[in-house]
Amino acid sequence: MAEGLMEEIVRCRHWIEDALEYSGGTHTFKDIVDGILNMSFQFWPAPRGCAVTEICVFPQKKVLHIFLAAGEKDQIVDMDESAVRFAKEQGCDAVTIAGRRGWKKVLAHKGYEEYFTTLAKDI
Repeated sequence: MAEGLMEEIVRCRHWIEDALEYSGGTHTFKDIVDGILNMSFQFWPAPRGCAVTEICVFPQKKVLHIFLAAGEKDQIVDMDESAVRFAKEQGCDAVTIAGRRGWKKVLAHKGYEEYFTTLAKDI
């Protein structure tokens, strides 16, 4: 493990934990760190925010899924170009984002549109 990677994870911890507050309990900070370290997730640290992605392979499509992003909004939006480039390099057909509904308006100028809504119920 690269020492610099762990330093970046620690530096971004407060953003990751802030985003996890809206995750519906799907992950803990440790889960995120473990996923980054075992390369199940991709970690995108930036000076004023960070994101975590995973590549989802479906029968008909390969997608880069952004499931965690936090920090300053403009920093997150600015990361889109590099995420799309990475997705193409990995053979992905699309980029998806899970997040609060407010991201719909923020990312519309980048070509993102709402495809579906996810509803959840704890049981």
